[in-house]
Amino acid sequence: MEEKQSYYLFGMHPVTVAVETGRKFDRILLKKGMEGPQAMRLKELAAERGIPCQEVPIEKLNRTVRGAHQGVVAFLSQIDYVPFEEMVEGALNRKANPLFVILDGVSDVRNLGAIARSAECAGVDGIIVPAKGTAAINPDAVKTSAGALLRIPVSRVANLRTALYYFRDSEFQIVACSEKAEDDMYDVNLRKATAIVMGSEGSGISEPVLSLCTVGARIPMTGETGSLNVSVAAALVMFEAVRQRR
Repeated sequence: MEEKQSYYLFGMHPVTVAVETGRKFDRILLKKGMEGPQAMRLKELAAERGIPCQEVPIEKLNRTVRGAHQGVVAFLSQIDYVPFEEMVEGALNRKANPLFVILDGVSDVRNLGAIARSAECAGVDGIIVPAKGTAAINPDAVKTSAGALLRIPVSRVANLRTALYYFRDSEFQIVACSEKAEDDMYDVNLRKATAIVMGSEGSGISEPVLSLCTVGARIPMTGETGSLNVSVAAALVMFEAVRQRR
């Protein structure tokens, strides 16, 4: 319990004041159905600062904290997120062909951490995650990443499609990593400015995101198992990019 308390706050007033004074939060959980001026104020503040706000059953809040949470639990951000456009433009100013990784619905904390560790080792220029529907970047994620999440730029965006349109306008190829793709990853030119999209552990890349990808790449496999763990698949594709760029 002491370890958890190091990365969350609870209670309506403490959380509201912390948001007002600029504390960085990964997400805020509110009791489902909570209304009133204080709750509305907190929701408005969270929206202004791009903090995901989720309504959950009170039982979930009770399992998270033992104190009087008043229907509000806020998880402190373990990293400093980088504004998306600033991250992309900064990479383009440093090199001609940056490499980014986009995570579409990767919800397992340890998978996220493992992907970040591989990405940092591969020299990836940044990771993009959606504000909702992704694993929290909590101490477990940072630990699994071997600290890589503290070193690699991470951007949290409200809408992945908006980010993909920006990449397309910036002349990036957007590579969907999927077992359903026609081309092997070895046949895809990863020396270009590239954003690699990895989908969720269960359902893969969502259709709205997949529709904006410009290239598909699959990892050739000969065994009977249908797919790889998403963190393993991401590492293979990233290091194929490293191989091609050497």
